[in-house]
Amino acid sequence: MTQPETFNLLDVKDLRVHFRSEEGTVKAVDGISFEVKQGETLGIVGESGSGKTVANLSLMRLIPEPPGEIVSGSVMLHGRDVLKLSARDLRRLRGKQVAMIFQDPMTALNPFMRVSKQLMEVTQLHLGHTRVQARDHAVKMLEHVGIPDASERIDSYPHEFSGGMRQRVMIAMALSCQPDLLIADEPTTALDVTIQAQILELIKRLKAESGASVILITHDLGIVAGMTDQVIVMYAGRIFERAPTAELFQNPGNPYTRGLLRSVPNPTDEQGQLYQIPGQPPDLARLPAGCPFAPRCERAEEICRREFPPFVQLTSEHYSLCHFANEVYAESKTVS
Repeated sequence: MTQPETFNLLDVKDLRVHFRSEEGTVKAVDGISFEVKQGETLGIVGESGSGKTVANLSLMRLIPEPPGEIVSGSVMLHGRDVLKLSARDLRRLRGKQVAMIFQDPMTALNPFMRVSKQLMEVTQLHLGHTRVQARDHAVKMLEHVGIPDASERIDSYPHEFSGGMRQRVMIAMALSCQPDLLIADEPTTALDVTIQAQILELIKRLKAESGASVILITHDLGIVAGMTDQVIVMYAGRIFERAPTAELFQNPGNPYTRGLLRSVPNPTDEQGQLYQIPGQPPDLARLPAGCPFAPRCERAEEICRREFPPFVQLTSEHYSLCHFANEVYAESKTVS
């Protein structure tokens, strides 16, 4: 039996996003390219400040201008470049074709509006629902994401929900119009581990039911291992490594990725010592001439400090931004 063909739902090429500041131009996203296939889950990982959130806010044109500016690139969704859409077309796109679960539901939800109004306006705008239809749909969505007594709680304010319940409300809102692409930005931040597991399982189940593609932004490699098909590792506004999830965890081809993987706590380690990558991420307004990771890299040589590294193809789907990508990849295969 032949497998159904998949296509690139999203195709990002050479995306660059800069911010103007007194210190200079901050290159928050510096020429990244990637694709997301229909029904695929893409994980984007990296330390804070690596450009993960800015890149994905740019996909929906949510970067404040000024001080931000999308300098170049294209974001093709259903054959249309999002970066060239009019304000009217963008309003039609957001919430209907692309939706986002923001990092902090307490600030993403309007504290002065009841949850019912915030859920209803989405379907009234995009699906043409009447007030009655929108309210019925909102109740069903809250029930779908596991809010108990949804018909009674729908008129509550955001502060009357717990952190986990607010996140469920955000998910219900994001999925109300069954978008083709769901962007989840650190959806389990500030939640305890039990609620984290519930939220992730909910996203996985709803994705399977709707067939949507998902971009999952996180710093937690454990989440990436269990949720994604492909992984992008970002550092200093660049993609440092891109590979299928299993391949990246088993055979990393970049020293930065190896450092991130070593930083994951190992429950079998009797010493209990946590590894940390030395140094701090670079100032994006004053990037070094060569590889931006070179000052922190245990493998760095003179060429790393002098020349920017190439994006090396290791396998048909595995790429690494490193002068010594082939050597690092070979070492990983030897160890594994």
